[in-house]
Amino acid sequence: MSKTLATRVVVLARVLLPLYVAIVCLIVFSPSGGATQVTGWVAWVVTRIDEMRTAHEPAYIALEFFANVAMFIPFGVLVWLAFSRPRLWVVALFGFATTVTIELVQKTMPTRYSTVSDVVANTLGAIIGVLLVRVLVTRSVRRRG
Repeated sequence: MSKTLATRVVVLARVLLPLYVAIVCLIVFSPSGGATQVTGWVAWVVTRIDEMRTAHEPAYIALEFFANVAMFIPFGVLVWLAFSRPRLWVVALFGFATTVTIELVQKTMPTRYSTVSDVVANTLGAIIGVLLVRVLVTRSVRRRG
């Protein structure tokens, strides 16, 4: 990757990271009943998930866990790109700290629930994000050279 392209990627990641964090904050700090105010396909998905919660509790728990993993994959990618490719454990620690902060704030909110499984899932998502982007970068470098 050329130096100019690398610089652009870092700048883009640094711009996208705060935007991503703002979107995550909207998701995790909105009242849980606020999901009923959405429209279109999002409302349809929310309704199906609510139905699953009552009809298939174990499936809902698994879905929620994997949704939390997926939500934090971009976190790992963006942090790794934005901060000059830090070590995996640094991104994992940053993901862990971010998630613990989210869960502590949610604990004070009457309409939200704080869980250890969210901390595990989000941290795992950040780790997967780093591993994913590292694999993609390594493959790209191998193809070129």
